Amino acid sequence: MKKQIAIPVILTLLVAGGFFAYRLFADTSKSATLYGSVDIREALLAFRVSGRVAEIRVDEGDAVKAGDVLAILDTEPLRNALEAAEAALTSTSARNSMIHSGNRDEDVAQAKAKMEAAIAALTNARQQYERLSALLPSGIVSQDSVDTAQAAMDLAAANLRAAEEQYKAIGVGFRLEEKAESDGQLKQAQANLDVSRLAIRDATLQAPSDGYILTRAIEKGEMIQAGSPAFSLSLTSPVWIRAYVEEPQLGYFNTGTKVLLYTDSRPKAPYNGTVGFVSPTAEFTPKSVETADLRTALVYRIRIIVDDPDSMLRQGMPVTVKRVEKP
Repeated sequence: MKKQIAIPVILTLLVAGGFFAYRLFADTSKSATLYGSVDIREALLAFRVSGRVAEIRVDEGDAVKAGDVLAILDTEPLRNALEAAEAALTSTSARNSMIHSGNRDEDVAQAKAKMEAAIAALTNARQQYERLSALLPSGIVSQDSVDTAQAAMDLAAANLRAAEEQYKAIGVGFRLEEKAESDGQLKQAQANLDVSRLAIRDATLQAPSDGYILTRAIEKGEMIQAGSPAFSLSLTSPVWIRAYVEEPQLGYFNTGTKVLLYTDSRPKAPYNGTVGFVSPTAEFTPKSVETADLRTALVYRIRIIVDDPDSMLRQGMPVTVKRVEKP
């Protein structure tokens, strides 16, 4: 009797265990598979200066390396501006050196001689005025002559004051405000020169990284404005896979997880990848994810770095992602 009761119980336990094992295996298999697409980065390249296109060295579809020259602008106007900036800097630097070193001894001696000459002129004018003023009562000289002598004396006095101020200023040197102003002008001239040199360098457009030229938007001889797109570049590295994972599956795709990437063009030769980023926020599944179970679910975006990319991976290509199971 006991054996008859035990047999159904054992069968029930075996069926339940098999069912749960099947569910566990099925869930694990499902959780280890995602769907995404290739996400190749693109860059819009433009000149930082305006000018006429003098040379174009690449065309659409060309492969380029980082540092390759793509196009060059006419630099003649820029070189003229550079020469003007160099001349302005030379002039400003010379004046700045003079202001900080003070006046030459020759300039001081010349100012002193002018002051002494003004003193002598004032002395003569005063003596002439005094002689004429003494003769005025006798009628030998007229009042007009006396007035003229007085005006000459006043002018000589004014010239002496101006010569004294000039001699004092030359002897003391330049004020602190004048030195600060000259320093500012020198810095401005140096900055203008740096801008001119940078403009000449910016007249040559180089590839920032390896990639393929997708589009060319300029022609030789065309006048372009700074910032106008000239080329679009598809970067060959890094190549990413954009995929989405449900919250219950997050534990299977942590950062650093190794995965296999299957494409329709290489179904039996998957690429290798590594999960490099997991979004901290959830979002609705994008329409590009076609699996029925994920269409209305909240998912987390993950980014997978392709470890061994090649030219067969193209922008937007659908990819099946499977976690590499540890033995």
